[in-house]
Amino acid sequence: MTPELRPASSLPLERLAGLFTEGFSGYYVPIRADEAALASMVESWDLDLDASPVAFLEGEPAGFAFLGVRGASGWIGGMGVVPEARRRGMGRALMHGVLDEARRRGLAEVWLEVLVQNDPARRLYEQLGFETVRELEIWTVEGAGGASRARTVAPEEARETIARLRHEREPWQRADETVARVPDVRALAVEGGAALYRFAGGRASILQLAVDPAHPSRPARELLAAILADADAAAWVNAPAGDPALAGFRELGGRVTERQLEM
Repeated sequence: MTPELRPASSLPLERLAGLFTEGFSGYYVPIRADEAALASMVESWDLDLDASPVAFLEGEPAGFAFLGVRGASGWIGGMGVVPEARRRGMGRALMHGVLDEARRRGLAEVWLEVLVQNDPARRLYEQLGFETVRELEIWTVEGAGGASRARTVAPEEARETIARLRHEREPWQRADETVARVPDVRALAVEGGAALYRFAGGRASILQLAVDPAHPSRPARELLAAILADADAAAWVNAPAGDPALAGFRELGGRVTERQLEM
């Protein structure tokens, strides 16, 4: 059965959040979102719900593909299908729909990420013309970090240092446009590096982290140690594989929990 595609803006946000959660149920990394969480994603990631298709089967929403738009660039901010509608070509229909919307808006490029173990999705994206650009990693480090000379600074100061030392382009979820909309951002600086992060439930989420690539170990370790002084654990989502700052994670016993391909 061919699904009917309607814009995500045609659904109340609460119902859209339920579809998002259903679409990721049973996934390699299940993700849940309530109405408030989805509203935050829409705001922080510039998701255009008018350009984001929802697939309907027999009048009921069965899948979605969210499109983020910034200037001439687009990003697939999540694509999922409810369990009972999977393996029926729904993902392909949604991707065709969202890419058609991107073309109508004159976007020059569209990015996405896919978990390395998700071979069916990767093959679909390749068939649609996507190519792997780089590997991204999700790192977690726990425990006390030890002594640190990192100091608390204004976020603006940390942003300037990060922009100067940044090794690679930030992924969409942690790009400057995203971070500028995140509330309660904290900032640290040390000679040769800086970090922006926030706390949630006793854990720290690193938003941006950059160190001098010529001498990465000490500043990365000290920045992480300062973050861990107030947190049970710290996570860095979608760090580019090989980023100099990962030296600090390794020294403090950090580990990779997931890997993604940026396409």
